[in-house]
Amino acid sequence: MTLEAVLASLHLLAILTLVVFLSSQAALCRIEWMNAAVVERLARLDLIYGMAAVAVLGSGLARVFWGIKGASWYATQPMLHIKVTLFVVMALLSIAPTLAFRRWRRNLRASGALPGAAEVAQVRRLVMVQSHVLPVVALIAVFWARGW
Repeated sequence: MTLEAVLASLHLLAILTLVVFLSSQAALCRIEWMNAAVVERLARLDLIYGMAAVAVLGSGLARVFWGIKGASWYATQPMLHIKVTLFVVMALLSIAPTLAFRRWRRNLRASGALPGAAEVAQVRRLVMVQSHVLPVVALIAVFWARGW
């Protein structure tokens, strides 16, 4: 029982960390706020966001394999498959912003150039899509916990 509580707590902590750093990216990725410090910060935030995503995945897998219910129970749960699919969608959506943040930082360090307005808007759109998919994952988790 203690192991289950620890695994659930770690999973929740990883999810909340992911939310914080995705929200920070969404808040900062605006052309009107773009400056050298923001470019550097976005790259750091994205690194932490990526580590949080790995922690979410790892803690979720730990719950599947070491939790009370076991892998055979989880494998039969359609809501889990929907959650994992949406998580993979978020991961795929995060690739372009990650590459953009790294490119922006590289260009800033090489030439002092900031990204253009159109590129910032495009990257922000992808970050915002991720930030709107995440509550759907939470909603599915709530329904699943209530027996759907």
